[in-house]
Amino acid sequence: SGGITQHIGAYEVSHNNKQITFIDTPGHEAFSAMRARGAQVADIALLVVDAAQSVQPQTKEAIMAIKRAEIPMIAVLNKIDLPNANPQKIKGELAKVDVLVESMGGTIPSVEVSAKEKIGIDELLEMILLVAEMQDLKADLDSPAEGLIIESYMDSFKGPVATATDQKGILNKKNIIATDLAVAKVKSILNFQNKEIEQGMPSQPVIILGFDKVPAV
Repeated sequence: SGGITQHIGAYEVSHNNKQITFIDTPGHEAFSAMRARGAQVADIALLVVDAAQSVQPQTKEAIMAIKRAEIPMIAVLNKIDLPNANPQKIKGELAKVDVLVESMGGTIPSVEVSAKEKIGIDELLEMILLVAEMQDLKADLDSPAEGLIIESYMDSFKGPVATATDQKGILNKKNIIATDLAVAKVKSILNFQNKEIEQGMPSQPVIILGFDKVPAV
């Protein structure tokens, strides 16, 4: 969405007039680093499994990470457009690793999708909003802005660049913010499509310019 590059690990979609932020985690060092620090980045985890294959070792790793984070999970069975896709087999394999989906008598919702053919995407977004509603997710707007750095790098023109998600409060330009290693007087805030915005709201992915050095994830 929005022609994201490998430099932006978070992006946003709108569904039924509600915003959903996705944090892209495959092979993402930030993911394990944040989990190791006990930081809860996501509110809901999407466990994406290839319906034409089987439950892989990395799937089991992801399940462990989700369980450690103690956040609700949605099982997403992808590639259902392929002739050899077998969602029922995958659900059975997931049950063996203690992920029991609703259709197998469990509590974990599952959605069948094809990212390539755009099948089931609306159903997935609906399910995310439903789970979010059941979790009664809310953010405190009155407290000072606080969030997590998801990704950071040095840009030869812009200087240190950090992608973050705000967890509470509102981030404004000229705010002075700090991480363990770096300080910034916020020079500019961009959205995931690299367009300048006036402020960052809770859960919104933002790109922050103005750090004195590259902050760690």
